[in-house]
Amino acid sequence: MRLLLMSDTHLPKRAKQLPAPLLDEIPRADVVFHAGDWVDTATLDLLESRSRRLVGVYGNNDGPALRARLPEVAHADLGGLRFGAVHETGPAQGREARCAARFPGLDVLVFGHSHIPWDTTAPSGLRLLNPGSPTDRRRQPYCTYMTATVDGGRLTEVELHRLPPRRAT
Repeated sequence: MRLLLMSDTHLPKRAKQLPAPLLDEIPRADVVFHAGDWVDTATLDLLESRSRRLVGVYGNNDGPALRARLPEVAHADLGGLRFGAVHETGPAQGREARCAARFPGLDVLVFGHSHIPWDTTAPSGLRLLNPGSPTDRRRQPYCTYMTATVDGGRLTEVELHRLPPRRAT
């Protein structure tokens, strides 16, 4: 099962549209995750129409229209693994212990907010993944997203994808 993970798209404030390489990944994915800060409902509509299955949550920059359609925390059982998605997880220091305590039944937690890619495993075994942002790199060298595979009850082939710089318009 192929997964596509993204967060913090901030459209149309940070970019006018999702990058083509990311859009090209959607039909290849069995499940698309978006960990919040969509900002516009058009992006949600687009991902709902193009994804086989979408798991999404709202973020701190998402207004009433998105909050009416998305949960704060989402759960999905995929290929024998228990996934969760949430936008904010607090500061980097202590994140693994804090998330393991908050989400004790999960195997994988997809989160966003910081725009900083993250891939760690808590002592409890909880895998924490932040795909960064495909549209707003902030202090990072690249805009990013992630792909992964679920195979035989294991998360494999977790890959951070760097996007080429956008051309000035």
